[in-house]
Order: sequence, then structure tokens, then C-alpha cells
Amino acid sequence: MLPNDAISPQSQPKMIPGDAVRKPILSQLHEWLGEGLCRQLGIYPIPEGLRLSVVVPVYNEKDTIREIIRRIRAVAIPKEIIVVDDASTDGTRELLAEMAGQPDVRVVYHQQNRGKGAALRTGFTEATGDIVIIQDADLEYDPAQYHQLIQPIVEGVADVVYGSRFVATGPHRVLYFWHFVGNRLLTTMSNVFTGLNLTDMETCYKVFRREVIQAIGPRLKEHRFGIDPELTAKVARRGYRVYEVGISYFGRTYQEGKKIGLRDAIRVFWSILRYWVCD
Repeated sequence: MLPNDAISPQSQPKMIPGDAVRKPILSQLHEWLGEGLCRQLGIYPIPEGLRLSVVVPVYNEKDTIREIIRRIRAVAIPKEIIVVDDASTDGTRELLAEMAGQPDVRVVYHQQNRGKGAALRTGFTEATGDIVIIQDADLEYDPAQYHQLIQPIVEGVADVVYGSRFVATGPHRVLYFWHFVGNRLLTTMSNVFTGLNLTDMETCYKVFRREVIQAIGPRLKEHRFGIDPELTAKVARRGYRVYEVGISYFGRTYQEGKKIGLRDAIRVFWSILRYWVCD
């Protein structure tokens, strides 16, 4: 069931086929490069019938929402796009209303602003794909990397994948030193209590087998950015297989719309302690 203040105006969409176009190209690349190199490059066949659920929490992203939807659609994997608008006031809702009825996009509206964690919880309840991935709407994370991110799950070695900004080989925008320090400190604290050895606990890109998010989703409690350590703690507590994949990162400044601040860092710290003690 959806939360009481969430309204989903669209019915279940029909999925658009995605992988058929890639198959002849993949076969040729495997012949030229060999299977081993192709796997290292994230070039591999998507299993027949696999579908991706992309959950996009949105709050006041009118300048980027169209572009992020376009980039998600450009990824050649069968998918559904679930956008959860967390009571935007800048015109985002009106842009999303224009997408109503499009076959690959489902929009859910919160009537009051409740935070990113609450938006994710709503999105998880709507997801029907085999793999569920979180996608921010602000263009800091590139959907072109979905193939690499889901690869450990597709190949059967992972239940959960984190996209790490700190083991990346691609472009990484140089921004705030103290954000870097804070992220490393909070990730290290999380690792101390979960027993994991993540390099980027607060990354947006978290990918789950559907069975994983179905198991832990109903137990999620955090409304804002405390959702990251809560998800991590619940994943670790249940012994799921966790992998990291290096990703590019196109960070933005506060002038460009970045929202996370000191208050959120304090909440993350508290959440690390809270979900170490209780589930």
C-alpha cells in the first residue's frame, strides 16, 4: 500500500522492449574483444525478460527533471521509471503532469514534503522490476553506468551494489573538501558498526535485487538522508552480498541546487548509531 498522502494517478504501465537492439552489436563486440574484456567493460547480454525499476525521488528539480528522464530512457535495458515528487513547489509537478500517460513513466505525488527517505519508501512499494536502482534527479549521477552497476547482480554474485564515487576511474568533479572529509568519516563510522568495508555509504547509486528491497522496504523508517545508513545497516544485518562499482560523479554546488547540509550529516550520524542498536 502507498502512504496516505501519496497519490498514484497512473495504472501499471506497459514496458517497452530494450535489449533487442543491443544483441547483434554485443555479439560482434564479443567476437572482436573477447568475453573477458567485454565483461570488464560492462558489455554483456541482458537476460531475457529482465526489467529494471528506476526510483527517482524528486523535490524542486524543474531544471533537470526532463533531462534525467531522457537519460534514463536512453539506457538500453527494459525498465520502468517511478518518479516520486515530494511536494515540489518550483514547477516540477507541472512538468511531471505532462508525462502522465507515458508508457514507461509512473509519477507518484506526495501532498506534503516528507524528505528523500520517505520518497524512496513510496517508490520501493511501486517497484515491480527484477532489479531496483535509486536515481537522483539532479544530474550528479549518470544513468549511462547502469550496465556496470547491475552487472554483479545479473551475474549472480551480488544481492546489493553500491556505486562508489571514491573508487571511480571516470570523471569526478572537484568540489567541497569538508564534504569529502564528512563523507569518509560517516562511511567509516557506518563500517565500524555494520562490519562492511564500503568506501561510499552515502552514494545515491544503490542497487538491489527486488527480493532484497521487498524484505527490508517495509521496515524502513527514515524520512530524510538518514535513509542511507538505515539501508546499509539493514542490508548488513541480513547478510546480503554487497559489491561496490566505481562510478563517475558530476557534483553540483549549493548555488546550483545542492540540498544536503550539516543538519543532514548530524541525522546520518544519529541513524548510524540507531540502526546499529535496533532494526
